[in-house]
Amino acid sequence: MTVPVISGLGAIAADYDGYIIDIWGVLYDGGAAFSGAADCLKRLKSAGKRVVVLSNSPRRWHVVAERLAEIGIDSGQYDHVLTSGEEAYRHLHTRDDPWYAALGRRCYETGRGRFSNVLNGLDIDSVAALERADFLFNAGTVGEHDRVADYADTLAEAAQRGLPMICANPDIVVMHGGQRLICAGALAAEYQRLGGHVRYHGKPHAPIYQTVFGLLGLADRRRILAIGDGLPTDIAGAAAVGIDSLLIAGGIHAEALGIAPGEVPRPDLVNRLCADVNLTPRAATAALAW
Repeated sequence: MTVPVISGLGAIAADYDGYIIDIWGVLYDGGAAFSGAADCLKRLKSAGKRVVVLSNSPRRWHVVAERLAEIGIDSGQYDHVLTSGEEAYRHLHTRDDPWYAALGRRCYETGRGRFSNVLNGLDIDSVAALERADFLFNAGTVGEHDRVADYADTLAEAAQRGLPMICANPDIVVMHGGQRLICAGALAAEYQRLGGHVRYHGKPHAPIYQTVFGLLGLADRRRILAIGDGLPTDIAGAAAVGIDSLLIAGGIHAEALGIAPGEVPRPDLVNRLCADVNLTPRAATAALAW
């Protein structure tokens, strides 16, 4: 199947009743909201569509909702916000499965407090030394411009000690103000390569989609569309749970497609990129706009 390049969401919007919409690379990239994104959300809500904003952000949902309001996307433009950080928090709070029930209470944070809002209010002791830790809490790096190599010694020692890792953001990279920065998923991938065990929360892993389906309240998944800029996360996750997706080409794959953010990609390059990872979104578009 080929992946058509469409001018905007309006071309296919009537085919869906529920939307799962990414944030980074779709609504904004750390600055102001992208031109057309807020208008697109307003049109969906005016048409009676259900909208869940789903982000692999290693922060609680209300922190992300506050940030969206700051950039001009208020709560009236969507129904719910869900984050990978929120899913990690809920599991750490409820300990509602055997893996979490067996987890200790002392964690080593890879971000050294940068994402501690997820741990606030939990019976968790954040420790500074690996030898005191029961598990790793990986929400990202200490510095925005850190590399995986900067964590080589820490990850190697943790793997040798057999510490399980919670990854609260499966993204490998993110575009922030036009710069490509690594995320927690890059550290988690290296930890797995070293033999470490990782429990992921967020896209493309199925559990977070089950939560989203409950929030959307739609029985027919054929009427749900996921929108995102990441083939390994947004598009792969949608495919795994059997729903359609729309690829935003101007996000993390813009360089591979030879375009600047907002530019219309060549259909042949879009199809080659998708074929390389054996994924077929319903369509692709330059940016989230009607």
